[in-house]
Amino acid sequence: MSQQTIAPDSEHAPPEPPPGDARPVRGDSSPARDFSRGFLVKLVLVGLIDAIGLYGILTAISVEQWAIVAFLVLALVAVNWAYFSRRALAAKYLLPGLVFLLVYVIFTACYTAYVAFTNYGDGHNSTKDDAVAAILAQNEQRLEGSQAYPLTILTDGDGALTFAIVRDGQALAGTQGDPLAPAPDATVESDKVTALPDHEVLGFGAVAQRQQEIVDLRVPVSDDAADGSLRTQDGSTGYIFESVMEYDPAADTMTDTQTGVVYRPNDHGQFQAEDGSTITPGWRVNVGFENFTRAFSDDRLRTAFVEIFLWTFAFALLSVVTTFVLGLFLAVVFNDPRVRARKLLRALLILPYAVPAFISALVWKGMLNTRSGFLNQVILGGAEIPWLTDPWLAKLSIIAVNLWLGFPYMFIVCTGALQSIPGEVYESARMDGAKPWRIMRSITLPLLMVSVAPLLVASFAFNFNNFALIYMLTGGGPNFVGTPVVVGHTDILISMVYSIAFESGLKQYGFASALSILIFILVGAISWWGFRRTRRLEEL
Repeated sequence: MSQQTIAPDSEHAPPEPPPGDARPVRGDSSPARDFSRGFLVKLVLVGLIDAIGLYGILTAISVEQWAIVAFLVLALVAVNWAYFSRRALAAKYLLPGLVFLLVYVIFTACYTAYVAFTNYGDGHNSTKDDAVAAILAQNEQRLEGSQAYPLTILTDGDGALTFAIVRDGQALAGTQGDPLAPAPDATVESDKVTALPDHEVLGFGAVAQRQQEIVDLRVPVSDDAADGSLRTQDGSTGYIFESVMEYDPAADTMTDTQTGVVYRPNDHGQFQAEDGSTITPGWRVNVGFENFTRAFSDDRLRTAFVEIFLWTFAFALLSVVTTFVLGLFLAVVFNDPRVRARKLLRALLILPYAVPAFISALVWKGMLNTRSGFLNQVILGGAEIPWLTDPWLAKLSIIAVNLWLGFPYMFIVCTGALQSIPGEVYESARMDGAKPWRIMRSITLPLLMVSVAPLLVASFAFNFNNFALIYMLTGGGPNFVGTPVVVGHTDILISMVYSIAFESGLKQYGFASALSILIFILVGAISWWGFRRTRRLEEL
């Protein structure tokens, strides 16, 4: 029997790859890898993210922030999995938003809530161990009859100051952050260090130029704050300063060795004596709901807080009402086809909205100046009306300026809503004998509110936290007298929070965080109620 050769079917045979094609054949089980330009760009970008994340991990490890380390590790694993896995198509788009959501929204909100239940702020911004070390360092004095050391002042490559002395025949050197340590490579002549590798000795002129910095410099003798520090008063001789305070870890007390007064820790993160006197700094502790009730329980703050609270609601409500009424009026007028040059006039009315709000507020601040403002000097013929320094006039000025800034937005919104109402509705109403006011009240406003009402709720929430206008126009002033924090008659709640956190002498982050949470709850509750009410309009 002769063997017959069967030719393969050309229609069903797999196509041969073109010459030079490096793609694997179908029978190859190894995964195909696309080394195209897009893949290389992705590789570079993810590599940069990994490098930045690794730097953040090493930095967090150096300061023992283990929560940040864990988050960065998980984030890097997620990024590499999402962008190099063939099964994570959706994650490639969702992951960036989720990371930013976690960092800038969820973490920020949770940390604010945590701070609100603490006394975190100036004087209470660290741990108890740091507070003990700071107290010991701040109460140092030179011991009478203590040894004087010829002092050499040097700078490193970054210009940081270094103190060097010879003690018990050994050269020692240290900085503000690094305690005195042996310097075997130092050059010593007689009993003074004359040179130190990688350092430059300061001459008399350089010492004179940095005299205050040198006098304020404190170089710890050791890692134990109780051992004191090396300091100088003239730039040429160093002395060992030791603290007059003595901390007893077993009894957890701080004792003034000069007066014998004993200080014990209280519930507010401070060492307190029996007579009520305290030592600063303190440390961060949990204070429960004290920050939330302080605005109502502190007699010096209660009156100002209640007035600011009421003014915040009034400001937000009046801002929405006035801007909406004016914007609606102008929209109705310029929606009438009988008005000539409507496009030009509409463009002119939008101009205040095109200028950044903070710039407009600064311009109005100059125009409302009591002595040199355009309004008093030109319009009112040299009058000295305190537009921004009288409590009631300042509030009126804020409402007026916000009307100028806000009516173009309402004008645009109402114009769009009016143009979306079918003309047949108006024609039917006129045929039924409806008058213009009846048409406005029964047809235009109900149909308009269906689309505009949610924007009014959003506008109320915006004005409730309109920090920029208050800060730029009046700065919250005129200020209340006798309050423990710097707040004024035109402050709203959010500007009050800013003042408490940054402008009231001692920064009180815990109290400011508590007020921020109260603002969030208020705005959220009002917005929820407002949006529920607007749903009824959809039934029209």
